[in-house]
Amino acid sequence: MTIFDLSQPLDEDVPVYPGDPTVSLNPHASHDADGYRVTALSLGSHSGTHIDAPAHTEPNGVTLDSFPVETFSMDAVKLDCTGYRAGEPIPPTVLPTDPDADALVFHTGWDAHWPDERYLDHPYLAPETARRVADMDCHAGIDALNVDPTGSESQAPGDSAGVPAHHAILGTGKLIVENLTNLEVVPSEFRLDVSPLPLTEADAAPARAIGRSE
Repeated sequence: MTIFDLSQPLDEDVPVYPGDPTVSLNPHASHDADGYRVTALSLGSHSGTHIDAPAHTEPNGVTLDSFPVETFSMDAVKLDCTGYRAGEPIPPTVLPTDPDADALVFHTGWDAHWPDERYLDHPYLAPETARRVADMDCHAGIDALNVDPTGSESQAPGDSAGVPAHHAILGTGKLIVENLTNLEVVPSEFRLDVSPLPLTEADAAPARAIGRSE
C-alpha cells in the first residue's frame, strides 16, 4: 500500500475565507523557562485542510460529531479539473455517470497557489455540478479554498451570491473536504481518510487527509 499526505500545513500563512479567523501559534511555555514546550493555538474551524458538516450552512444540519468515525474513511474518485481557470465554474460534464465511490474529489491544481492571494481566486463547482454530486449520494472534496466562489473580479455577476454548492451537498447530509493538496500523486481511484479534530457541536474541523492506494 502507498500512502500520500493530502493535507496543507497549519501555520500562520494559512489563507482563510475573507472575514474568518486567521491562524496564530504563540509560545505558551518553553524548555528554557518551564522545562517543556506548549504552543497556544488560535484558529477557525475551517482553517487549513478541513471537513464541513451540514451544520456549516444548514440551520437544522447535523454537526460533525454526529457522524460515526467510519464515515471519514471513503472510497474516492478523482476528477481531472486542472483545465479550469481562476473564477471559472466546473460544469457537470466532469462527473462520472455512475461512480462506485463515497466521495468525488475535484483536482483543480489550485493548491499550487497556496498560500498566495491568488489562491482565493479559484475554480469552483457550478450549482448544477454540486446538485449532481448530491444526487449521486457522494461527499465532495476539492484542492481549493471553497466549493463555491470565494469572490473575484473574474467571476460572472451573481456567482458570489450565496453558497449554492454547499447547500446542495451539505443539505443532503453529506460532507465537504476543502483545502486538499497533492492530488496529482493519487490515482484516479483511491482511499481517502480524513480525520477531523473531535470538536463537539462542530460546523467543521481541521483534519489530516491521507490518500491510500494498493
